[in-house]
Amino acid sequence: MFDETSKTPATELYARIEKLQKELVDKKLDGALILQNTDLFYFSGTIQQANLYVPAKGDPILAARKSFRRARAESALENVTPLASPKQLPEILKDNGVPIPKKIGMELDVLPVNLFDQYQSIFPDTELTDISTAIRMIRAIKSDYEIEIIRQAAVKADQVAEFAGQILRPGMTELEAAGLIEARARKLGHQGIIRMRLWGSELFYGHLMAGPSAAVPSYLASPTGGEAANPSVAQGAGFSVIKPNQPILLDYVFAYRGYLADHTRIYCSGKLPDDLKRAHEAILKIQARLKNEARSGAVSGEIYRLAVRLASDAGLEKNFMGVGPRRIRFVGHGVGLELDEFPFLAKGQKLALADNMVIALEPKVIFPGKGVVGIENTHLVTKNGLEQLTIFEEGIVKLD
Repeated sequence: MFDETSKTPATELYARIEKLQKELVDKKLDGALILQNTDLFYFSGTIQQANLYVPAKGDPILAARKSFRRARAESALENVTPLASPKQLPEILKDNGVPIPKKIGMELDVLPVNLFDQYQSIFPDTELTDISTAIRMIRAIKSDYEIEIIRQAAVKADQVAEFAGQILRPGMTELEAAGLIEARARKLGHQGIIRMRLWGSELFYGHLMAGPSAAVPSYLASPTGGEAANPSVAQGAGFSVIKPNQPILLDYVFAYRGYLADHTRIYCSGKLPDDLKRAHEAILKIQARLKNEARSGAVSGEIYRLAVRLASDAGLEKNFMGVGPRRIRFVGHGVGLELDEFPFLAKGQKLALADNMVIALEPKVIFPGKGVVGIENTHLVTKNGLEQLTIFEEGIVKLD
């Protein structure tokens, strides 16, 4: 049915559940009910349609609807039971010797209101409260198991970037080039789906845009937008033709065994305009400084402030991470099972970095009418700074 080597080990799952149980005890909650796909996979090893109940003390119960057989095969949890309807949950808890909880934590940052109301009717005498921040903080610190998979994803991201340099040529449309590169990513094991937590956010592999189209803004919480194929997508590659002497932006995410490596490189056929070339060189220097400063204990918002100051010192303040009042107010973000995990290197953020957080650092400069230059790499936070995991050539990649 699936590659058994990709199954999350039981020791990994129970270590995560133990961390969640400590949070439940601290918050005086009787348990947590996990429904969202990413969190469900993190704590149970499957995304089959299921409800995972984690008591503050005792063993978790995975009640699976569709497909129960797959859930039982994919999850290394011991207690996997069939579920015909969520209405059965109180009975399932009773059958497992678990009293009806007085207070349950749920993922209220993503749970739709109609589902909240449904579960409130199932547990009418139970207070449903938010546990999402605690879950996201647990997920922000990666285990050795997770870090190893992200390292593998980073290697594959570099391989995709190298392949792009072999096939990108003037005369191709952005969509044509994207199709070839994405096919290569699939051959390397890209899972296809890139998960994001922010409501309304979507991404398909990433962004491949050339010249002015890369500087077209969009709704996405990203410094780059793109003309796209049509307004229903409104981001990424479109029908613009790649031309000589303009920057080609490849901002792709490699998704492997659930985990992500985020990666941006700039390519050019011919000669890049001097102002864009100088800006790219300045961004690489900014990245080097940020990598040194973003060590365990550093405050995430202060790293963003430093990035803005360095960009201003380089004369790039008007174009750094966007143009105008709607520019993006961050320079990096956590990655893991989702593309927008804690921490955020963003304006006003107070969260301190910690060992084994994984961060995509992405200083970029937007030139309306010309294009985008900059860099993005996936890094591991250490006490000595950021360990860079994606290492493909960072200068302008020449196509000639």
